[in-house]
Amino acid sequence: MKRITVLLAEDHMLVRQGLRLLIEADGDIEIVGEAKTGREAIQMNSDLRPDVIVMDIAMPLLNGLQATRQILKAFPATKILILSAHSDPEYVEQVVKAGALGYLIKQSSGEVVAKALRELHNGKTFFTHTIAKRLKADYQKSEDGVGLQKRSNTELTAREAELLQLIAEGHVNKQIASELGISIKTVEKHRQHLMDKLNIHDIAGLTRFAIASGIIESSVQSTIGGEALSQKERR
Repeated sequence: MKRITVLLAEDHMLVRQGLRLLIEADGDIEIVGEAKTGREAIQMNSDLRPDVIVMDIAMPLLNGLQATRQILKAFPATKILILSAHSDPEYVEQVVKAGALGYLIKQSSGEVVAKALRELHNGKTFFTHTIAKRLKADYQKSEDGVGLQKRSNTELTAREAELLQLIAEGHVNKQIASELGISIKTVEKHRQHLMDKLNIHDIAGLTRFAIASGIIESSVQSTIGGEALSQKERR
């Protein structure tokens, strides 16, 4: 019987090791690669073409949500299972909109993760009971005209979201330019456009917006300098 091949995208080594042990305990599933960032996940998916990707949301450089969008844009048939510590409605809604077929919280057992992988491999969706119940309730609310979780009035492009994450994580313009493969001058131009679009003109404000919109986790904020750090000092 052909094994189900899986790519793990998770920035914490201990979590990856634990997942590998849990998942490969079933002989029909094989981990073929491990990615530590969203960018690595994109490249490794292109190289390895796994049957399913297990994707964490909170990863450095490019989060799992943006990586999911980019992977599915290039490879629409890719099956992605989101594994996150969060079950907040806004996270779940964004995952569904991005095109992932499943969503599990990290407290899930190895048996549940393996079952989810098999379901996705067979072309089905898989959400934990609590999340599935919430999705159904949100859908019913929208049908009744109440509406889903309130969305931001400002929609960011994929590139704008990438830039916002890198800025909020404390990367300076030179680092952002290297990461995105563009010039420092172009980064400055994009940064100013982003600030104008959001009507936010300081790093602290951009960071708060990134956290509120789920682009980064609030814990990332602790790695960033205080609000007194000016934009000039950031550069």
